Amino acid sequence: MTTSPLLQDQKPGAAHRDGHPGIALTVIAACQLMVVLDATIVNIALPHIQDALKFSTTDLTWVVNSYTLTFGGLLLLGGRAGDILGRRRVFMTGILLFTLASLLGGFAQEPWQLLAARVLQGVGGAIASPTSLALITTTFPEGPERNRAFGVFAAVSAGGGAIGLLAGGMLTEWLDWRWVLFVNVPIGLLIAVLTPLYIGESERHTGRFDIAGAVTSTAGMASLVYGFIRAADEGWRDSLAVGSFGAAVVLLLAFGIIESRAKEPITPLRMFADRNRSGTYVIMLSLAAAMFGMFFYIVLFVQNVLGYSPIEAGLAFLPVTVVIALGAGLSQRFLPVLGPKPFMLVGSALATIGLAWQALISSDSSYVGGVLGPMLVFGFGMGLNFVTLTLTAVSGVAQHEAGAASGLLNATQQVGGSLGLSILTTVFGTATKDEAEKQLPQFMAEGSAEQKAEFATSQQLPAPWGHEVLAQGISAAFVPAAAMAALALATAWLVIRVRKSDLEALAGSAGPGLG
Repeated sequence: MTTSPLLQDQKPGAAHRDGHPGIALTVIAACQLMVVLDATIVNIALPHIQDALKFSTTDLTWVVNSYTLTFGGLLLLGGRAGDILGRRRVFMTGILLFTLASLLGGFAQEPWQLLAARVLQGVGGAIASPTSLALITTTFPEGPERNRAFGVFAAVSAGGGAIGLLAGGMLTEWLDWRWVLFVNVPIGLLIAVLTPLYIGESERHTGRFDIAGAVTSTAGMASLVYGFIRAADEGWRDSLAVGSFGAAVVLLLAFGIIESRAKEPITPLRMFADRNRSGTYVIMLSLAAAMFGMFFYIVLFVQNVLGYSPIEAGLAFLPVTVVIALGAGLSQRFLPVLGPKPFMLVGSALATIGLAWQALISSDSSYVGGVLGPMLVFGFGMGLNFVTLTLTAVSGVAQHEAGAASGLLNATQQVGGSLGLSILTTVFGTATKDEAEKQLPQFMAEGSAEQKAEFATSQQLPAPWGHEVLAQGISAAFVPAAAMAALALATAWLVIRVRKSDLEALAGSAGPGLG
């Protein structure tokens, strides 16, 4: 039997249909979008999930937290796995695991079944997400082509949260809450089919898994996130919260010691020696902390104060996606000319302004003046930043460490979001309790007999007193959110330093005026 010349020339692991970079990028971006939006797509469906599966209010938080904790905690291991085992192979494994978990979660009949599926989704996402970013470095040559690919990837990452809210609203209102999980199944299967056709396998690097580093980093980050979440519910003096913080300190210190001594560390600490890369991680952590809180609390405001339906709440975030894409496109185009620092400064400043504006929100605020305006300012700033941060974090990293670098970038975003949301929730809880004490006497004096009877059962103040309580809590929560963005701005100003060689590396062969 004669072998086709095409097959004879094809290298092992090569894409079966090479020469289609647009399709390859679409596959990679679709994976990232599916993983990122799954952190928010269930938010609008949570009341329906609670009614269907009989979650208590406290347990319901774990529908979100079980995903974010697992996803953030295992990202470093996922990035390393791609370096050692081959990025395309690991990418497909993560996608298939995520797809299976989505199917199981959609069929859940008991709370534990849904939580187990969300944990499994987090594992699949942690395997696929860092590998998808690393695949860009091996699929696209350095220079303008790779920069454009990073621009698309970063825009998808930044806008995925808003898209998830919109999709969650439509699926919940038009179909059923289970479809916020089922929707991943056909998408995941399509990605799995297209990946070997259009994406080549990366070179496999010999080595061993840093099991001790993976365990301590995962457990340490999970303990830290859990500590904040627990403190938000039970207070800072809660024994479990204090114990979690203590365990996180011990585990993360152990992780640092292990990584400094390991021959093949999961996270080479020398990556932090570069001040630009270290500053990038701090900026990403701070901005993600603010962004997760912004999405969460504005969803509460538009549904519970403005009275929007699930789909109306999702549509309310659509303009944010547009301005994020505009900001991402602008930074991608001019980054090789101006370098990263101007975009980091302007983007972080706009994010700070938008969040400070949102801190002025009240129960009388309209959508346009109290929600849309500050969201557009914030979103444009995030668009400018995400492309810049994505490119700077992996620029100059050796090919065999690209997975670890991208995994760390994604980990800072996910863990930063979880930590930030928990901190904001603590502030929100304190502010709402104080405001409820102020509103209660007025409610008792002015409320109807029916409202008082309802309050006696639910312990929730009805409108308009309840709207005042919620708005005050949200306003207070945006104060630390603005402070987090301000920290990103200070880091961009004081830490980021760009040399001539950095500009040339970013520009590649097409950098005008850099020669």
